[in-house]
Amino acid sequence: MGLALLPMALLVLPALLLQPVLADNSEEPNVRCGACRALMDEVEYDINKARQKKTKVGSYRIRPDGTQERKKVPLAQSEAFLVDLLDKVCMRMNDYQLEDDPVTKQKYFRRYAPRKGDKIYKEYKKFFFYSDAFKPLKFACEAIIEKYEDEIFALIAQEAHHLADMLCSEKSDLCGTPVNHPEP
Repeated sequence: MGLALLPMALLVLPALLLQPVLADNSEEPNVRCGACRALMDEVEYDINKARQKKTKVGSYRIRPDGTQERKKVPLAQSEAFLVDLLDKVCMRMNDYQLEDDPVTKQKYFRRYAPRKGDKIYKEYKKFFFYSDAFKPLKFACEAIIEKYEDEIFALIAQEAHHLADMLCSEKSDLCGTPVNHPEP
């Protein structure tokens, strides 16, 4: 019996040893708070962009009278859109950099990359920016989504404004007081 558990122990032991190392990157309060705010800013941007679009939801089954039970809902509230959004949003953490707030002297993450619709976007895409500095932010973003996915969906369903403040300060307490840093 002891020999049968040896292969299992060899598989579990490295995972247990690596867990504190992986957790250290996202345990910094600035990183967790910054990741939460960046995540929700990106989600809010995509939702506002998709708010005017509609999608069909409902059953594909045809009733005996030949009709389907389908209706149009805003794309931003469809489950498929939200799941797809949350699957891809953490990849955009590379577009953020750590800055000092000139007033409070606190560090926060701010988006520096232009968005797809901006005039400078085509020029920006000619260059490749990569830094290991965004890895902790991306890791923290993924951890926040995993832990607070239901809360994110609930806030979106309520059509709440200031999603970053609602999730990061009120629901999760990852950030202290609500702070808005407007994007340029």
